[in-house]
Amino acid sequence: MDRPDPVIFLVTGIPGAGKTTIARALAERFERAVHIEADVLQSMIVSGAEWPKPPAPSGEAGRQLRLRYRNAALLARSFYEHGFTAVIDDVALGERIEDYRAELEGVPSYLVVLAPRLEIVAQRDAGRSKSVFEVWGYLDRVLQETMMGMGMWLDTSETTVEETVDEVLRRLSPELRFT
Repeated sequence: MDRPDPVIFLVTGIPGAGKTTIARALAERFERAVHIEADVLQSMIVSGAEWPKPPAPSGEAGRQLRLRYRNAALLARSFYEHGFTAVIDDVALGERIEDYRAELEGVPSYLVVLAPRLEIVAQRDAGRSKSVFEVWGYLDRVLQETMMGMGMWLDTSETTVEETVDEVLRRLSPELRFT
């Protein structure tokens, strides 16, 4: 897709919702775009890393999660400033979404919330090499309680990757901007 002005997308949802797949496919629709996987940024910490654990990240894991958000946003801003659309995929729910909003302030950004039905996430998770549903499935409740009505809310239970990306692009409008 040839858009004259770059933007930043933050694709969020619970683990296993399809964020990475959708984010990459979305980025591929633009002439100049980058896909930023927040998990990859987190994995760059090779010594002293503390990944988030249920029920909520705290202490050092919380600090590293906040650093991950900051670095993803800084990287997205850098690409944006050089004419690229940036698509971040990350789990940013509830009050954590405000960390991204603060980091992306002043840059045209869109929030895409992937919210397939929980049983669909469980089915998809069963077919993956990286199983996350048993540990993180409870976040669906957090998503429903804290994110409803924010950004572009998409139930991707019955849609293909292409249909989902088409819907995101169809719904782009200034009224739906995140920042």
